[in-house]
Order: sequence, then C-alpha cells, then structure tokens
Amino acid sequence: MGTFGLTNGTMEQRPPIESRNVDASEGMMSVLWPQGHTTNFYYSFSFLPREEREAISTIYAFCRRIDDIVDDNPSLDDVTITSKRTQLDAWRTAVSQLYHAAVPPPGLEQLAKVVRRYGIPQQYLLTVIDGCERDLRQRSYQTFAELKEYCYAVASVVGLMSIEIFGYRHEETQQYAINLGYALQLTNIIRDVKHDKDRGYIYLPLEDLERFRYRPQDLENEVYDERFISLMEFQSQRAREYYHKARQALRPDERVTMVAAEIMDAIYYRLLEKIELNDYRVYSKTFRVRTAHKLVTALRIWIGAKLFVKRIRPSR
Repeated sequence: MGTFGLTNGTMEQRPPIESRNVDASEGMMSVLWPQGHTTNFYYSFSFLPREEREAISTIYAFCRRIDDIVDDNPSLDDVTITSKRTQLDAWRTAVSQLYHAAVPPPGLEQLAKVVRRYGIPQQYLLTVIDGCERDLRQRSYQTFAELKEYCYAVASVVGLMSIEIFGYRHEETQQYAINLGYALQLTNIIRDVKHDKDRGYIYLPLEDLERFRYRPQDLENEVYDERFISLMEFQSQRAREYYHKARQALRPDERVTMVAAEIMDAIYYRLLEKIELNDYRVYSKTFRVRTAHKLVTALRIWIGAKLFVKRIRPSR
C-alpha cells in the first residue's frame, strides 16, 4: 500500500539489500530515493528550511526503501517472501546499529545524523518496518480496528517522526500527526481500490463490505452500483472524520511549524473531494490533484503562515 501515501506505480526493481554495494559516498538519498521521483510530498517539503527539508527527505527515503522491498516483485512464492523478510530483518539490524553502534552502517550516515539530531525514537523506524512487513502476510482486514493498526504503522508513525523534525510544543500535536496519518492513508485506500485489488489486496474492511452487501467477488469483478457507492461514501466520511480530528488537535500557534503537514492535508483533502464529486468511479478513473492546484495550495498555506507570524510578533 505504501507508507504515508508512498504508493507505487511501476517501481524500480532493486537487488536485495544484502547483495547491494551500498557505499557511504552514495549518500542516503541516492541509495534510497529514485532520481526524478516527485510526489505530493515535494510540494509540502519545498517550503521547509533547508536543514528540515533534508532531514524529512531522509526519513521519507528510509520509508520509501522499506516500502519498495515489500512492493517490488509482488509474489506469493515462499522463496520471494522469505527473501523480502530477510531484507527487512537486515534493515532492523541496521536501525539498531544507527542507535547503538559507534559507527553507522555504510551509506546511512545521513539517517544516523537525522535520528540523533531530532531525537527520533528507534521504535518509530522499527514500527514502519513491521507495518510494511504486514503486507507480506496479510492481504485483507476483517475490521476497521485491525486496519487502523496497519494505518498507524505505515502512516501515523511517519507523521510522528515528521513533527519531531518540524518541532512542536504541545502534546496534542502528536494526536494531530496520528489522526492526519489515518486521514491520508484512508484517502489513499479509497483512491487505490482498483490498484490494490489488482495486486491482490483489499484494504476496505471486510465488515464494511458485508454491511453494504458488497462481496469481495464484486470488488474483484469491479461491480459499480449503488452498493459500491454507499460503501465508498462510508469510507469517505470516515476519512473526513480523521481530517477533522487532526485539525481540531492542532493549536493555532503550532500551525507555523506544521506548514508542510497542512499542505499535505489540503492536497489530499482535495483529492478526496475529487473522488467524491466523481461518484467514486475509482475502477474506471485515475484521480490526481493537478500540479497547478498543488502549487497554489502550497503557496497559500505558506503565505498564510508567514502572515500569522507577523500578526503574533509584538510591535516595536
């Protein structure tokens, strides 16, 4: 599915980590983040100060690499799954070395610098690995409570790492990050119903399918009818509730440092609106937010934050 919305189309095929010659001189970004890869995160991060932008990009590069291990070369073959688990275990060892070894693993010096500079807990990185690994053993979720655990691991935790870099003063901001992570991931799930189904995954809770009498076979056959629309309306309303919870948790004086997250919120909320306005035709249409809209949104929120800073500064 992708960590914090890092969904893939056709992904770059990479050899297993243990067979890659990862040299420290390559740097974290060149090792982990494909050149030319532009996502919604680009528009969110562009307005960050350079140090924060490089730090958050490093964290997302780590998440991207873990996600790619699971998503590349999808297969139910035991040998392939075992190989992927071996790679993930190698990353768990590397994460442990980041925190406990005198010298970080080759190629991960920048990640080591970031986790130490911003005090990012080791458990956050390990939770991302655990969440992505779940896709190797679980292809559907019976209840929303079960799905929520998955969303926390692959999305909310990424948000928690991000706010450590942005900086925050109020404990409620952690709830902001957690709920925004849920909202973004649920939006991705709505958008990617067909893509995920084609890969053998159903992230819509099976209890919700049953509630609207829409069978997994109907999803497999891409049956678009009133049952499906009602099912998707239910999913959309749930996502909206988490956007609302996130916004309610963010104090006004914290918005200045959370500009990147607010840009993400606005872009993904617009994506959700587009899907709703098109009656959830996710089987037949690919939904994206136009680049121009992303740029305007990012500028609007950034300028708004700047004006807010000017208003709260005492006049001389």
